[in-house]
This record gives sequence, structure tokens and C-alpha cells, in this order.
Amino acid sequence: MDGILPLWKEKGMTSHDCVFKLRKILHTKKIGHGGTLDPDVSGVLPICIGKGTKVIEYMVDSGKTYEGEITLGFSTTTEDVSGEIVEQEKLSQPFSLEEIDQAMAQMTGEITQVPPMFSAVKVNGKRLYEYARNGEEVERPQRTAMIYSFERTSQPVFDMEQGTQSWSFKVVCGKGTYVRTLSVDTGKVLGVPAHMSELVRTGSGGLNKEQCVTLAEVAEKMEQEAIKDVLLPIEVAVSGFPKFDLTDEQYSRVKNGVFLSQKELGLSEPLESLIALYYQGLVVSLYQQHPEKSGVLKPSKVLRNN
Repeated sequence: MDGILPLWKEKGMTSHDCVFKLRKILHTKKIGHGGTLDPDVSGVLPICIGKGTKVIEYMVDSGKTYEGEITLGFSTTTEDVSGEIVEQEKLSQPFSLEEIDQAMAQMTGEITQVPPMFSAVKVNGKRLYEYARNGEEVERPQRTAMIYSFERTSQPVFDMEQGTQSWSFKVVCGKGTYVRTLSVDTGKVLGVPAHMSELVRTGSGGLNKEQCVTLAEVAEKMEQEAIKDVLLPIEVAVSGFPKFDLTDEQYSRVKNGVFLSQKELGLSEPLESLIALYYQGLVVSLYQQHPEKSGVLKPSKVLRNN
């Protein structure tokens, strides 16, 4: 069994839980996921099966779309609604739409984030959440994240009694982005504590919510011997790369991992990304610019050779 399964991960499960359950349902061990999703977050989780595991890295590296909610007025240990309150500042009046939208606009483009203590980032060989659970605070390395768009999608709601203000948002971002931290940092721009009060991942690895199936639906398809109905081809994972169709003669060489010239692939300029080479409608290999030989391409990863 080879392909990409667009799974809808439900709240309360880790990404690894999903892989563990799918190995039993699909009766195969060769399964991996294309991008970790927090247990408290539901959403799109690309699952790579069989030869599909060869393209996991490209699904992880691709952009992601989230829809969620930011709440101003207090921050938490986990930066989301599941944590304990660490700072509280009741709002006496709401922020205007203009103030909110300007703050969000400042968070777009390439930004710098400090990962939350409750995250899987490793510091000195130990994950941050392990330090956090022991009540330890350690210096966290800054990292860059790419925010392609960050937009308010609802009218803000001001709760005078609680001293909070909340609104819904949609963000399209690159890999490694902490949307929890994005929410907290938006509050910092406005000068008040904040946290992420809701989150759903609606797009990941080129897959969207509408394509997804639940674990129960996957089990049902297996019982009906109709799993192919929900399994996508591995070509989905490399659809963002330039495509080239090989001749019989070229394929006989490519399947053995030989170098190719830019010229024979019709390329006048050096490659800025990988190129996906197809034979008879199937992707067989990914090639990249040779780092030392001008005008030459070398194999990056062979996906099929039979």
C-alpha cells in the first residue's frame, strides 16, 4: 500500500497516536506523518504510507493554514487555553479594529519567535516540555518563521465583566511556526497579555479539510476493501515542484541515478528548487542542481525505480 492519506486528527490524540492506530487498521508498519499537530488541536494531518514515506519531508516543509481565536486579557503557561494563568490584566475598554489589524499586520513576513516552554524543541538534549513539567525555565533559542498572511476573520467580542477581548483569525504560515506564540506576540504588540483560545489546522502539505477522513472512516473503508477511495497518490506531495516528463531512454538512465544536463531537460537557468521527473504519469525521481558542476543536475531522491 502506497500513498498519502489526508487524515482529520481529532482533539485529545497525539500525531504519534494516529500513526500507531493506523498501523493496526491498515495492517502495515511503513507509516509516518507529515507534520506534528498538538494533542489539543484538531485538523489536517498528512499521513504517508509505503513509498509515500519517502516524501514526508516535503509535506513537512510545505505551508500550513490554521484558523483560531486570540483572547486578550491574560496569558498562560502553555500559551493556549489549556495552561494555567501566569499574567492577567483586565481590559477596561476594547481595542479598535484598526489597532487590532495593525498589530496583526506587524506579525506578517519573516518574524522571530521564541518557542513556548511547552513545546518539543530540544535544548541541551532535552525537550522544552520536559523542563516545563519539572518547573524549570531555560533559555530558549530564537527561530525565524514565515507568516504569509495573518488576518482577522470576525468582529472582536469584548467581555466587560471578564476584561477580555477575543476575535477569530486565519493564518497561512511556513513550517516551524508556533501559532500559540503568534497569538501571544500579537498581544505584546498591543501591550497586554494574550493567549490562543482556539485552533484548528485547515490545510497542510497541500491537503485541505474537505479532503480529510477520520480514523473511524479509514477503518470503515478497510472493512469495505475500499481504502483506495481515500488514498491519494504520492505525486500530491511533490506537486509544488517543477515537472518534467521523461522519455524511455531518459528513464532508463534516471532509474539508475545518473547525472543529467540542464540542457536535455530544457532548462536555461540553474534550478532554485528540486525538479520532479515523471515517467508514464508517475513521479520517479527528484533532481537538484549539482553544487559543483555547472549545467548538471544530480539525483536528490529516487522514489520509484521499477
